[in-house]
Amino acid sequence: MPVPLRSDFDAGGLRAMARKSKNGPQARRLLALAAIYEGASRTQAAQIGGVTLQIVRDWVVRFNAHGPEGLINRKPPGQPAKLKALHRAALMARLDEGPIPSVHGVVRWRLVDLIAWVWGEFRITISKQTLSRELRAMNYRKLSARPRHHARSEAEVSAFQKGSPPAWRRSRRVALAASR
Repeated sequence: MPVPLRSDFDAGGLRAMARKSKNGPQARRLLALAAIYEGASRTQAAQIGGVTLQIVRDWVVRFNAHGPEGLINRKPPGQPAKLKALHRAALMARLDEGPIPSVHGVVRWRLVDLIAWVWGEFRITISKQTLSRELRAMNYRKLSARPRHHARSEAEVSAFQKGSPPAWRRSRRVALAASR
C-alpha cells in the first residue's frame, strides 16, 4: 500500500512551484509528485525523477511532513562541536592575555600549547586542525614573524644595499644640444 500524499496540494500547484523554484533537485521532485497527483503510478514518478521507488517513497514522506521545503537537500548536521561557548570564551581570554614567558615557557602561543591548555583546563582532546578551524572562526589568525639569522648585523645589511638611481635624468644628448 503506497503512502498517500497530502490533500492540501494539487498537481497544478506543484507544477507552478517547480517553475518558480531556484533549486533544481526540488523542482524535479515536485514534478514527480505532481505526476502522482495526476494519477500516474509511483513507477512512472520514479522514471520522471530518475530515481528508484524507495526514493520516491522517501520524497512523499518528506513532502507530507514538511511540505515543498522538505524536498530541498539539507546539509547534514555532522559532528557536534567539541568546544562550547564557555570553552571558546575562556580560550579567547587566554589568547588576549598572551603568554608569560617565565610562567608558560613560550613567547607566543602555538597550537600545541593551546591544545595542552584545553586538555589541562577542560579535559577535551582536540586536534591541531580542529583548534585552528575554531580559532579562525573566532577571527584569530596565525601570525608569525619573519625569520632572522642570529648573527645578522643591521649595519652590514645597510652597507651592502645598493642605492637606486634617480627616477628621472636628463639625457646627455639633450644637455649637449642645449649647451651649443
